[in-house]
Amino acid sequence: MAQRRRSGHEWGQLADTVGPRVRLLRNALAARSIAALEEFALPTGSLTVLSLIAANPGSSQTVLARAAGLNKSALVGIVDELEKRGLAARDRSASDRRRNQVTVTPEGAAAMQALFAAVTTEEGPVRDALGLADLEVLLALLDRAIAALEEG
Repeated sequence: MAQRRRSGHEWGQLADTVGPRVRLLRNALAARSIAALEEFALPTGSLTVLSLIAANPGSSQTVLARAAGLNKSALVGIVDELEKRGLAARDRSASDRRRNQVTVTPEGAAAMQALFAAVTTEEGPVRDALGLADLEVLLALLDRAIAALEEG
């Protein structure tokens, strides 16, 4: 493939690699999101965890950690803080008393919407640059790439 340029610099042998570009995008979005969510004083990853809990009721903390791309101790720290703030609740699973299931409280649902609005604003430049069709393609490609690494 052809050498692609970024900010006037050649990528060299990394011209056809995914990792550096994903890292740049992730770092830029993470920095913007952290700044936008600072007023909420929640741990980084709280929106991801709340969203996954809401979308997957009854999931174990192990499953949530895997889906969020967090190690289990990081997830437990986030859930501890969410629970302390009344945004999430942890209960013993009725089907397996050894595991906890986590739910989003009504306060957590409201906080999640406010967090989502702030992050969506920060993603605006990416969404605008891509447009809806290309954004859907990007998300599908990212999901395929993640699945390929999880399978391999």
